[in-house]
Formats: sequence, structure tokens, C-alpha cells
Amino acid sequence: MVFFLSQGLGHAVMIQVEHSMGAPGMYYAAGAMGLAGAVLLWLGMRQNSEVAGTWLGYFAAWLLWTGWVEFSFVYYARWLDVAPLLDEAGEVATNPEYLVMMSSLGVMLATLVYFLFNRETRCNFFRWCHRWLGMGTGKPTEGHMRNFAAITALETIYLIWFFYLFLLVIYDENVLGDTHPATYGIAALNAAWAIYLLQRLLRFRRVATALRYSIATAIIAWNAYEFVGRWGWVGDFFVQPEKYGWQILGVGALSLAIVAFCLFMPAGKRERERVAAMERELSAG
Repeated sequence: MVFFLSQGLGHAVMIQVEHSMGAPGMYYAAGAMGLAGAVLLWLGMRQNSEVAGTWLGYFAAWLLWTGWVEFSFVYYARWLDVAPLLDEAGEVATNPEYLVMMSSLGVMLATLVYFLFNRETRCNFFRWCHRWLGMGTGKPTEGHMRNFAAITALETIYLIWFFYLFLLVIYDENVLGDTHPATYGIAALNAAWAIYLLQRLLRFRRVATALRYSIATAIIAWNAYEFVGRWGWVGDFFVQPEKYGWQILGVGALSLAIVAFCLFMPAGKRERERVAAMERELSAG
């Protein structure tokens, strides 16, 4: 729930900063947001608790993406005077910054190759590729210690980036367009995928693993919301913070309450044992 709602909250924060501050103030605010994300990532990488590291890594990625990544596209779209993409009714269909973002497709694919072939990966999809397509590069290093804040942050950024480009490419009239029959089919498959992931997620019993799995589930589920919003089937109140400010603040407060509840829950016997074993190994090394 938190990971799903935070996708919309990111849009609301970005729009509110952009509309309330304007240039150049919004770029300073964006820089501060990214810096706060970097601090959260640093704090998360110092954690021995897998749960705390996962939460800090996610919110670090949220701030880094919204502050440094999205606003960098806003800056260069304005500097290059990129016009928005309009629909048949003359309404803005795609903002200029997202048109600029499409140029990062090659960079995303090129760097993704490294993570696909990384033998230390625990990504279910990548490991499936290794097993069934014969693309593995060797067995994981024995005793390799993973930093869960760093892993969560990087995977979150890549998931957001990938699915932004996924939607933008599909909406491109040179590829399909947002009203092409195939687009409706892809949207249906996306919704089915989200439901499949959700029903798998509900069977998880280990909190930290469930948290990381739910990030991908929420982002893929958000795509379904993006599709119906693109077609005008639902109104997106997240992109109208000046009109629905109290509702958005309520969603943000609820999300923080859920996070606080999760963080202050007992870690559980297995989690405490795992942290204690890591501390003993670190002290011995």
C-alpha cells in the first residue's frame, strides 16, 4: 500500500514544488531532495537490520529519483524549449520532461545488461533468465554480504525508470499509441501481472523479502493506474495538489503511519538471529 501510494505522492510533490516555487527555486529544492536521499542511503547502508535497510533504501531512491532525476529532465526540457505532446483535443498528453526522458532509453538498456549478467543478483526475473536461457555467469560468491539499502535503492530507481520508458514507448505514435488495440491488450496483461504478483506476495512470511517484492508489485500495479488515467477513465487527484491538498496530505500521513508501525514492530526471532550473526561475522573479520 505504501509503495503504491508513494508513486502518486512523488508526482504530487514534484508538481507542488514546480508550481509553488518556479525556476530557479524548484531546482534548489530538487537538489536538496536528492541530497536528503543520498543521506538516507548512507544511513541505510550502515544498518545491520535488513528491514530498516530496505525501508531506508526505498525512500532514498524515492527522493533521489524525484529530486535529481525527474527535475534534471524538467531543467533540460525547459532549456531546450521542448514542446509538450498534445492529443487530438489539444490537451497535453505528455509533458516535455518525459519526452526528454525517452532519450535515456539506450543508457538504461546498456547499464541494465550489467545487472542482468551479475552473478550476485537475487532478482527472480534475472535468475529465471540465468536458469532457462543459459545466461548465467557463474555461481554467486560464497559468503557474499549484500547491502540491502543499496540493493533496494538501485532496484527501485531502475524499476521506476524502466516502466516510465515502457509506457512512453508504448504511447509513442510511431510505435503503438495510447489508443492502439495492442495497447489495451498490454494494459490488460499488465493488470493480470500485478494481480499475479499480489497473490504471490500475500503468501510471503518473511517481512524483509516481502517488502522488496512488494516494491516491484506496487510499481507494476501503478502502471495499470497510469493506463486508465491516460485514457481518462479515472481522474488522478495526485497531479492536482492545489485542488486536493488535504486528501494528498492524508494519504501521506497514512503512509508514514504504516511505515512507523512496520519499523516499530518486533523484528522477530529469525531477524534478530540473522542480525546477530552478521555482527559476529563483522567483528570477527
